[in-house]
Amino acid sequence: MEYTRVTDIADPLFAGLHRLMSEIFPPEEVLAFDLWKEPLQDPGIRVFVAVHDGEVVGATEYRYYAEDDIAMTDFTIIGRSGLGIGPFLANRREADLRRLASEAGGMLKGMFAEIYDPYQSQEHEFGSVKPMDPFVRREVLAHLGYRRLNFGYVHPSWQGDGEAVGGLDLCFLPYEDTSSLPGSFIAKFLRTYYSVLEPKPAQWTEMVEALEQRDAVEMLPL
Repeated sequence: MEYTRVTDIADPLFAGLHRLMSEIFPPEEVLAFDLWKEPLQDPGIRVFVAVHDGEVVGATEYRYYAEDDIAMTDFTIIGRSGLGIGPFLANRREADLRRLASEAGGMLKGMFAEIYDPYQSQEHEFGSVKPMDPFVRREVLAHLGYRRLNFGYVHPSWQGDGEAVGGLDLCFLPYEDTSSLPGSFIAKFLRTYYSVLEPKPAQWTEMVEALEQRDAVEMLPL
């Protein structure tokens, strides 16, 4: 299996990647095909696909923020069971992130991720790919060490319609011994991460402003 970076929507591998995203995720979570042109060319956004026998069978997108020594996993997609795609992507991603941190003179402190909460909603089948079932994914990510940040979470819709998207938790995988994060730290990350997405729903803005007033947000088990 190959771990290949995609940087252009004209790359045939991107068509396979976008097809996987559209099959797995709800529409409000998927950016339109043409709108990927600039993000793919952004050196800070790393999009890799797992290629097996010439076919895109998995993918992951992530970012490293050198200023704060943290990362964000945008998505991980497993398109087929029985190939070990999940561990393959996770291991390659972590190795790449640790290399980026080392080159920047830092040390990775942890990684954010939005994780579906199937106990809130079970309306989407995630392409009927069992490893992508939100109950399965949540348990796997819990075993990896992700913990739920204790506040009600929404994010702006990737359809750019100003709607607030719920049904997820914002989680954090700490590489240090800590049980909480400063609210202002989380708010700064969210403002940076969603800076390019407009309009922002009022519910999201209120959530971020409330975080900025919290000294600490505890991390709870998934």
